Amino acid sequence: MSNDNLQIRRIAIDTYHENVAYLHRECGIYRAEGFQALSKIQVSNNGSKVLAVLNVVDDSSIVQPGELGLSEQAFAQLNVAEGSLVTVNHAEAPKSMDAVRRKINGERLDQDDFNNITNDIVEARYSKMEMAAFLVATGQNNLDRDELFFLTRAMLQSGDTMNWHESLVADKHCIGGIPGNRTSMLVVPIVAAHGMLIPKTSSRAITSPAGTADTMEVLAEVNLTPDQLHDIVRQERGCLAWGGTARLAPVDDMLISVERPLGIDSQGQMVASILSKKLAAGSTHLLIDIPVGPTAKVRHMNQALALRKLFEFVGDRLNIHLEVMITDGRQPIGRGIGPILEARDIMQVLQNDPDAPFDLRQKSLQLAGRIIEFDPDVRGGQGYAIARDILESGRAGAKMNALIQAQGAKTIDLHPGSLCHEVVACCDGVVTSIDNFQMAKIARLAGAPMMKKAGVDLLKKLGSPVKEGETLYRIYAEFPADFKFAQDLTAHNNGYTIGSEEQIIKSLIAF
Repeated sequence: MSNDNLQIRRIAIDTYHENVAYLHRECGIYRAEGFQALSKIQVSNNGSKVLAVLNVVDDSSIVQPGELGLSEQAFAQLNVAEGSLVTVNHAEAPKSMDAVRRKINGERLDQDDFNNITNDIVEARYSKMEMAAFLVATGQNNLDRDELFFLTRAMLQSGDTMNWHESLVADKHCIGGIPGNRTSMLVVPIVAAHGMLIPKTSSRAITSPAGTADTMEVLAEVNLTPDQLHDIVRQERGCLAWGGTARLAPVDDMLISVERPLGIDSQGQMVASILSKKLAAGSTHLLIDIPVGPTAKVRHMNQALALRKLFEFVGDRLNIHLEVMITDGRQPIGRGIGPILEARDIMQVLQNDPDAPFDLRQKSLQLAGRIIEFDPDVRGGQGYAIARDILESGRAGAKMNALIQAQGAKTIDLHPGSLCHEVVACCDGVVTSIDNFQMAKIARLAGAPMMKKAGVDLLKKLGSPVKEGETLYRIYAEFPADFKFAQDLTAHNNGYTIGSEEQIIKSLIAF
């Protein structure tokens, strides 16, 4: 073997949207080239190449001095046989980082700047540290509306797009911040049963206890190939899938991999993320749900109206028919918070169970009705009645079962985790407020969304009368450490405020 070449070795480590390479500290190339841990290198083999962040290893059982290890993602991207010879060189710093530094200094970026940044991110030229710098530079309303349009278009062009060859392809999206609120899993079967095309691709949870993909994964496979996605949508007129496998706006998935651990979810990135994904998925008509409430992402009506204008501005320039509904975000929607508990709520609504959460049912019907009114054959104002008839007749439930079977049904067990803690009222009164952020945090500490059976089950909602010692909600977990974290948090702040009937009336008037 040449001194200039190393044998490739697959290292079974999932580095989550980051290419990582491993060199032994005693490797001759490591010493000769002056590589350092966390520096970026280029790995090449007969025209195939990947860029990776270097980790230095002292354990020969991981890599030998004559080997180069690659993480799962980097190995798949290089796409050569294990044991093949590769060359290793320093990688050039991404030129587009100059634009990021200019943005940090308060300068305005143009379309070429955003194109270059997104291209470099997709080509793995950015480390997660550099992606974090970009997210911080463009966060907290640091993008004007033209820059937001440039970013959205650059993200859209970073990957593949779908073309369904139909004039009306519907979709909906909620900007999040409200625990539960799993309306998409009701809207899709209702709209698909009406006959409209609604291929719903969703991301996983970023800062919430569950996303649509996390909850649908309880019932069926969501990691579908593009071919599977097309076949299911053609057959059933809809789907509920994770969008990551289809390479739709892939730069968005890479940025989300950094946003999630940092808890970043800025307004500009959110608009660009949603619209780039929906356009890449082939949507022509989109309904955006913006919940407003004191502990929602959007806390005041003027913020919601400003956000609606941003969506409409970018959507209009990218030629998508877009409507915005501003909804009540004062409390969680439904009872369950967490994948298993939310899936239970969904199935209760679809089965017309009298115990199904009324607020989840009503909101889903309102959203589905508005989307059905995109249909030129439906008169304005008729959508809600049509949606209600589809649900009550059982057609929505039948469509959901068909989607589950088409995507690959799982053995369904809707029982939550075995560890259970009841949080009780401290006094007599009425529930006057529920902190969305705190309830989401409790569910996440309990293990959601990674632990499907973890979460929070609400027994009392706004306006509910309670007695001292009566159960407000239950926390479910699968592991003792998660269980203790969630319990400790509720001991400090359980997320509920108990007051008088006059206080709840005042809050209703304020909303």
